[in-house]
Formats: sequence, structure tokens, C-alpha cells
Amino acid sequence: HRSALSSVSMLASARPARALATRPSVVSFAGALAWRVTRSGVPPTCVIPSDLSTSANASSSSARSQPGATGSSTRRGSVVTSATGKKGGKSSSNASGLLSGVHPDSVEQVGRIVEKAQAASDRWGVEITGFLDPALAADAAMAIGRAADVTAMPWGGHVRAERVRLVMGRKETLGEPWEAKEEQEETDGTTDGGEDVDTENRDSNPSVSNSPDSFRQIASDENGVVVLVQITGNFVFDTADHRDFLGAILGTGIDRGKIGDVYVSGERGAFVMCDPAMGEFLGTALTSVRTVPVRCAVVPLSELKLPKPRVDQFTTIEASMRLDAVASAGFRMSRAKMNDLIVAGAVRVNWREGCKPKTLVAAGDVISLRGKGRVEIGAVGETAKGKFQVDVVRYL
Repeated sequence: HRSALSSVSMLASARPARALATRPSVVSFAGALAWRVTRSGVPPTCVIPSDLSTSANASSSSARSQPGATGSSTRRGSVVTSATGKKGGKSSSNASGLLSGVHPDSVEQVGRIVEKAQAASDRWGVEITGFLDPALAADAAMAIGRAADVTAMPWGGHVRAERVRLVMGRKETLGEPWEAKEEQEETDGTTDGGEDVDTENRDSNPSVSNSPDSFRQIASDENGVVVLVQITGNFVFDTADHRDFLGAILGTGIDRGKIGDVYVSGERGAFVMCDPAMGEFLGTALTSVRTVPVRCAVVPLSELKLPKPRVDQFTTIEASMRLDAVASAGFRMSRAKMNDLIVAGAVRVNWREGCKPKTLVAAGDVISLRGKGRVEIGAVGETAKGKFQVDVVRYL
């Protein structure tokens, strides 16, 4: 018996410490064998390494129901650890699936937005983002659309807004968005004097839900998440443009995510879409734009009058779909000048910076040029000579 014990002890002591940590079942078996031979002392217990203790504890309930308790808890612990790893991989795979196709610059932001959307779905509530630029809003809406039991509805003060807030939740909670008929009336009913965004008529629609979490209530004038601020001043002798108004607003310390679209109304001032809390703040914080004293007040959304969009539609033939080639044709300027503007950072594709002259564009892309409006690429075909026939819509 003593010789057996000494042999086992020598084997255990000769084994490296790292091996003991990684194979505790062998040591436990050796100790159990020695105890059975001597029948003295206290039966040895398996010492589980710290990195496996969590897995072993998680599987303790199943260990008690299985035979061969000696050393078996360690083996089961290692199996549980492996299963946990697979589960983590599955979760990671689901996350990457939702974010597939999202622009690399937006992955982190979109991931946070998707988490908020799923949280709203889990508690049958509503989550609302800050104001998002069109590119980020499109990526977030695409990712949320892949998730189950949650939807996202954009709202920026009116149906043609570029910067929008995403109202996220279950469809049963949000209800229906604005009717297609109402949107069509806004587009077709525009007069030369401007377009009146009539929210009062919408709220009086009998089909509008009275739930405070419904999209129509969230997008209303009374309890809405977007308010309209009118900035008035005399800009006859000191004209201010979009950048001047936006710069003055951000100069008060407001975060960009709290501000939506800015509409300059000529010599009279501007209208600004913003978060309700920021609407009250601007009333006291914004006192001047450039050298002109201004007054700010929250007004109904129906006070906003948008001019009828001016568009120029035409078709161009290009040898390639490079950005400098299509943009020069769309904005009707020389390719060399457009190349310089792209290098200077004045051109964006789908509202994203950092594009290059050789960047390839495709149907559906939007090219914007600072101070010159934007160009939307329509259908792209191929001519008999192998060139590209591109339909272009320029918004002036």
C-alpha cells in the first residue's frame, strides 16, 4: 500500500503545475485510488481551478443527478464552458447580422440605437433617438427592420424633413404613421407661396390613436417630440445663410443631436426644428445671429411654409460612374473644377464626407455640393457603345 501511495505521489508531484490546473480530473482519480487502497483519512476532493469555477457551479445541479461524481464535475464544467462560448458566438453572429451593410463609420452608433429599440420592444414602450442625419437614419432604420417585434418611424417635423428622430417600439404600440394620402396632399398641394404643413387636420382625424405612446401623438403639436422655433430679425443689411444660423445655435452650447433642419426665410430670419426642451432654451440663449439681434419663439408646426422644390431632370452619358464624372455633369461644371471641390471636401455622397474623385456611385446615391444643392442619381443604363446612360435629378 505504501509503495502504491509513494508511486502516485511521485506521479502527481512530477506533473507540472500547469498540467494540474488544466487536468484536475487525473489528480482527483489518483487521490481517490490512494484513499481506496489505504481506507484512511478523508476522501480527497477535486480542486477546481478559478477559471472553471463558474462553469462548475453552473452545472452543479446536473452533476448531482449523474453517476460517477469523482472527477465528473470538472469534466462537466469544461463542457458548460464550451457551450457558453458557442452561445456567445451566436449572439455575436446575430449582432453582426443586424448590422450587416451598415457603413463602418456608423456601426457603433447604429448598434446603440438597435439596443434602445430592442429595449423598447421588450417592455412594450417607446424609445426616441436624437436628430439623425439622413445617412445614419437610413442605416439605423435598416438594422431595426431586421429585428423582430420592433419598428422605427422617422419624424423631423414634417414628411420631407432630412434630419429626423426615430420613434421606436412595437407596431402595436406606435400604431400607424401618417396616411399616404396626407403625404401626397402635402406634396401636390404646394402653391407658389409655400407649403403649409397642416398638423391640426391630421390630429382631428378620427383614426388617430389617443394613446400617449402612439406615433401620431408623439408627432403632434401638443405633445410632440419636435417643435418649431421661429428666429426673427432684420437681415436686410447683413444677410445670414444656413451656416450662420446653425453656427449661432450651436454656439449656445446645444448638442447637434438636439437640432433638426434649419430653414432660412430670407431677410426675415429662419425656422428651426428642435427638441422641445431646446426650444425653450433658445428663447433666452440665442440673442443674435451675426450682427443682427434676434428673437426666438416656439410656434406651431403649421407655421412652417416650405417652398415648392425646384428640380432639373436630365440624362447624361458618361464613360464611367466615377464621382467626379457624374457630379460634374449633374452640377453642370467642368470635371477639373469638380475634382478640386471633391478634394477640398465640399462634396458628399449620401451625406458622408471623405469621398474621392475615383469613388464609384450608383443608382439611388445622393451627391451634395456645399452651397449648390444636391443631385440624385436615377436609373443607370448602358448604351450600345458600352457607356453609362445616367438619369439625374438635381434639386436647386
